[in-house]
Amino acid sequence: MIDDYRSLAVFVAVADAGSLSAAGRRLKLSTSVISHHLSRLEAKLGVTLFFRSTRSLSLTPEGHAALPPARRMITAGEEAIDALSAGSSEPVGALRLTMPAWGEKMPLRQTLWAFAKAHPLIAISLHSSDAPVDLVKEGFDIAIRLGVLADSSLKSRRIGTFERVMVAAPDYLASRAPLKTIEDLAACDFVALTMLPDMQTLQCGGRAVSFQPENIRLEVDTIGSAVSAVMAGLGVQHLPTGEITAELASGALVQVLPDWRLPDLGIYAVWPDIGPQKALTRRLIDYFVARAASD
Repeated sequence: MIDDYRSLAVFVAVADAGSLSAAGRRLKLSTSVISHHLSRLEAKLGVTLFFRSTRSLSLTPEGHAALPPARRMITAGEEAIDALSAGSSEPVGALRLTMPAWGEKMPLRQTLWAFAKAHPLIAISLHSSDAPVDLVKEGFDIAIRLGVLADSSLKSRRIGTFERVMVAAPDYLASRAPLKTIEDLAACDFVALTMLPDMQTLQCGGRAVSFQPENIRLEVDTIGSAVSAVMAGLGVQHLPTGEITAELASGALVQVLPDWRLPDLGIYAVWPDIGPQKALTRRLIDYFVARAASD
């Protein structure tokens, strides 16, 4: 019975993740073990659950028919574990989450460390990347994302806000005519970020103005690289205030058009909509919200 449950869990993970290797990362099992459980289940059922090729994996008609009841069984098992954990004085289990790599100086990580310290029986696996990841395929319980969320099949809850400021290096500003208007700013060189749209929006006195930079000097894929490039005098960009506090205080970076500000963006907890939310996921989100409210 336990082996059957384990094989069904592997089947559901492969169907959700789209490959044996992705399911292995999600379940922390080797690809060979994933393949063994899947072959065992197919042999027991006497059917083929997946069409396999060197480049793709897709459900057979029998796989499509088996997936909903298999998912219900796995969900019921997770609910039972959550119920047992909820009745315990100390929560037990594992959480796998992802958050931006650049937020080292933001309170988010300190909140996560405080949560881990408060709950020593919860094993936490943190993945840090400025590039978006597929929560279902990579097997994450929760992601922390910043900005404006795109429509998706994911569920979300806002857990805070963060500020940004438009900055440049003094040497770069000294090399051009003084910036006095939005048009002057639009004509500057910009350091683009792959995860952000090029369109810029600034606000002043209840008025909002959007513009497209005229010249993208270079493009980078991390906030850290953007900070470094802007400090090197390669152009202008809006950066998270918490990441450049010291640079602003020392004068290494200077705010551009200080009468204009960028809208605050949201910090969101995001999780897959593939079944009931794990009790540990809810606990962590509530912890983030409570800590944000107390700051």
